[in-house]
Amino acid sequence: MNRITGAYEKSTTLGEVVNAFVPFPLPPTSPELDAAVFAEPVRRAQMALARLSGVSELVPSMDWLLYSAIRKEALLTSQIEGTQATITDLFDDEAGLEVSNTNDVEEVTNYIAAYKFVRDNLRDSKGLPISTRLLCEAHKLLMNGVRGEGKQPGELRRSQNWIGGTRPGNAVFVPPPADKVQGLLGDLEKFIHSQIPFGQETHSEPSPLLPALVVTAMVHAQFETIHPFLDGNGRIGRLLIAALFEELGVLPEPLMYVSGFLKQHQSEYYRLLSGVRKEGDWESWIQFFLEAVEVAATDAEKSIVQIANLVAAHRAKLLNSVQANTMAVRLLDLLPMMPRFTVERVSQSLQTSYPTANAAVKTLEALGLISETTGQKKNRSFSYAGYIEILSR
Repeated sequence: MNRITGAYEKSTTLGEVVNAFVPFPLPPTSPELDAAVFAEPVRRAQMALARLSGVSELVPSMDWLLYSAIRKEALLTSQIEGTQATITDLFDDEAGLEVSNTNDVEEVTNYIAAYKFVRDNLRDSKGLPISTRLLCEAHKLLMNGVRGEGKQPGELRRSQNWIGGTRPGNAVFVPPPADKVQGLLGDLEKFIHSQIPFGQETHSEPSPLLPALVVTAMVHAQFETIHPFLDGNGRIGRLLIAALFEELGVLPEPLMYVSGFLKQHQSEYYRLLSGVRKEGDWESWIQFFLEAVEVAATDAEKSIVQIANLVAAHRAKLLNSVQANTMAVRLLDLLPMMPRFTVERVSQSLQTSYPTANAAVKTLEALGLISETTGQKKNRSFSYAGYIEILSR
């Protein structure tokens, strides 16, 4: 494929003159995308999404699934950027337990806060739509108090940045000059809203609608090319994928974690994004993205089935036990959203006394449903190990 997707412009940074890449607005032209190339990959991805949506009804609470899926995505998208936090670290932090890599965990929890902010706005009729302002507000939350907090959190960059290399002159890629960023994001915003069916009436010249998954793939690549912030672009760009899935009706709830596939194939991910800029090869990138969606949806489906089976088996074991009582059942129902905990936390969550909470914990421990993690007699903490194992795969 030899499509020109942008133009180079001279830019100066750190005393070096570089060729900064300014992408053309979406959608690609000369030639236009061949929709037939994507027909089968789109169909497979949509089928995987439909199965995922259907199987989610197996679990008694959608909140369980959202809790785990959002945290998995937060964890994996942060790991792409080099954090070492694990899912157990995240659960320990939420339980108020000590974690060794506090800074990495804080980056993950910041992503969760940023994503929650975006999702709440998109679901509120008075909230912000997908826009530059929404992404800037999310960026402010993402960078709050972590490495990169000195790089203008919540603000579009005012200086030239570059990707790879030790200095601008040997960079792998130089994004657009800072004075172009606002306009480029404005163009991207217009394209997104031209592809939302109920938003078409606001445009004098409606764009032909592309498949939502293809739109999402293109928007992510364009955002990464613009690289509008001094830091955190990758995570905001992947957060944008999740936001678009919801806004374009791809999936009613964020039940999967595309970043898992992107992390597993990280070098290919970056290579194909580069191919869009250098050769105009949108087709290879979009096919890769569609595969990522299909695999992520299938993996999430398997995980949901495993969680449903685990919880159902544990519930049956508890209810068939002579030790069964209301408080123990209530505790079991809490575990998918509280997989690491102390008795104090159980007491607070169940709004009951410490002795009652302790008795419920002892019941589940005696049945082998949970395990104590410290080996101590005081300051003990517990783990819903089977559930954490499923999410750690």
